[in-house]
Amino acid sequence: MNFSTTLLLALAFIAANLPFLVERIFFVIQPRTGPKNFAWRLLELVVLFFVVGGIARLLEGKLGDIQHQDWEFYAVNASLFVVFAYPGFVYRYLWRRRGA
Repeated sequence: MNFSTTLLLALAFIAANLPFLVERIFFVIQPRTGPKNFAWRLLELVVLFFVVGGIARLLEGKLGDIQHQDWEFYAVNASLFVVFAYPGFVYRYLWRRRGA
């Protein structure tokens, strides 16, 4: 069970940062008007949150019965996912590069 938890946390961290590191919309479509805007990145973040949640549910099902969760559980997970996305956000929008 420890390996599953570590794998899931690493997957969540990577998935939360991908929208800020990849310039293609949903990793496939090249934007026509220059760089991808923040709305696309936010939509990708929400979609990836649900994808990681589905993977977590599958892993939980393999380990045993799936526990019913209330809204508080999902609110905390969404907050954690946004915190995981912070390094990618800082890299994309706040980090001032030298010579720029």
